[in-house]
Amino acid sequence: MTTQTLRALKGQRPIVCVTAYDTPTARCADEAGVDLILIGDSVGNNVLGFANTVPVTLDMMVHHAAAVVRAKAEALIVADLPFGDAHLKRGDVVRACRRLIQEGGVEAVKMEGGVALAPTVEHLIQAGIPVMGHIGLQPQQVNVLGGYRRFGRSEAEGETLLADAQALEKAGVFAMVVEMLDAKLAAELTQKIGVPIIGIGSGPECDGQILVAHDILGINEHAPSFAKAYAKLHETMRGAFAEYAKEVRGKVYPGVGVGSKKV
Repeated sequence: MTTQTLRALKGQRPIVCVTAYDTPTARCADEAGVDLILIGDSVGNNVLGFANTVPVTLDMMVHHAAAVVRAKAEALIVADLPFGDAHLKRGDVVRACRRLIQEGGVEAVKMEGGVALAPTVEHLIQAGIPVMGHIGLQPQQVNVLGGYRRFGRSEAEGETLLADAQALEKAGVFAMVVEMLDAKLAAELTQKIGVPIIGIGSGPECDGQILVAHDILGINEHAPSFAKAYAKLHETMRGAFAEYAKEVRGKVYPGVGVGSKKV
């Protein structure tokens, strides 16, 4: 999958996207046939124990991006540009994106922002850096927003989001994520915008969907309301650790010959 083959899927079939942060998870997702794997700055709250994405640094993103890339996936690999980096001087933004591509090994970057960010997006694409947009709820703005909410319920907000999407399309993004949008607005954008609209908590009419692997697998105890768990790995993992602890304390593990080789 490339940025161009993914873009060509618009109107052909739904696009399947997963957010992952490590080699084994990315390998499993790729073997399942997902189209795009995102290394999200949500690694902060899903893996690193932060309350939100704001503390995640570029070094952290490069580290986790490289881990996902080692899965040697057929899926397109994209990484988030972390908090604040998209709003640096353009040369510094290019350098940050170069690190994700050259050191992390990803094929494209995702950036949060709309109209105001479009000139930077255009500059990056001219520098050979493919960009995926992200509008609606922008988790990096949590301290400004004061929390998370749904976007696009009012006419004025809908017009702003349409302008954001059109500006990003004109700037040259190959796709864009729309997060926590009113479902009717998300459907409208999907019809009006010429690049794939990937929804997360934005209803069923988008060109594709993205969810975090930890939510899909049921690892997170407190998943977003729009997420669906397709497994219950939190319970499975806790049970396995408990059984291991029981056997160690009861001197059942390791049993005679466990871990040893015949001579």
